[in-house]
Amino acid sequence: MTMPDLDTIEVSDIKQWRYCPRVVWYTYCLPAIRPKTDLMRQGAASHRAEEDREERRSLRTYGLKTGERFFHVYLRSERLGVRGILDLAIAVPNRSDPAAKIVVVDYKDSEQDAGPHFKLQVGAYALLIEETWGLPVETGWIYHIPLRKAEKVPISPQLRKNVIETIAAVQKAIRTEALPPPPSSRALCVNCEFRRFCNDVV
Repeated sequence: MTMPDLDTIEVSDIKQWRYCPRVVWYTYCLPAIRPKTDLMRQGAASHRAEEDREERRSLRTYGLKTGERFFHVYLRSERLGVRGILDLAIAVPNRSDPAAKIVVVDYKDSEQDAGPHFKLQVGAYALLIEETWGLPVETGWIYHIPLRKAEKVPISPQLRKNVIETIAAVQKAIRTEALPPPPSSRALCVNCEFRRFCNDVV
């Protein structure tokens, strides 16, 4: 069993916190109980296959004419206390240009429009790559693998603020080991792998 890195949280934890904060709490405060589900394995395989297709895909998918693509970009910020692997970063026109801007792309194995939790994840990647590469990010995209369709996510001041506030909330919960409340909609709990541990939602 791989123990979590307690010095930083994953970008995916920021997304998950908005969806159900207890899943994040279990991951860090009770790491030995976290199961590896078939859905997780399927998602990882879909991401790997999508990289091969991305190399052949036109940048027009992201509203661009030119750009330099970087796949599977590992990012870590000690200042923010966050780490993650970005599916795709596009430098426009290229990374060596001092006036370049970065577009971040996150693949999702989902047909549904991106909810606030997915947008938080894209926003977190934007903050990470700005700090790591020193180049601005104004736009992100969520690429829905089943639909072969990209959804635009503006990296707005409000999204940036939401990301920072969510990071702080996650880190506080881990530090204090205080169990967060369950999600407001119990429908999310029906197929959750942690449902048997949440005695107040069964």
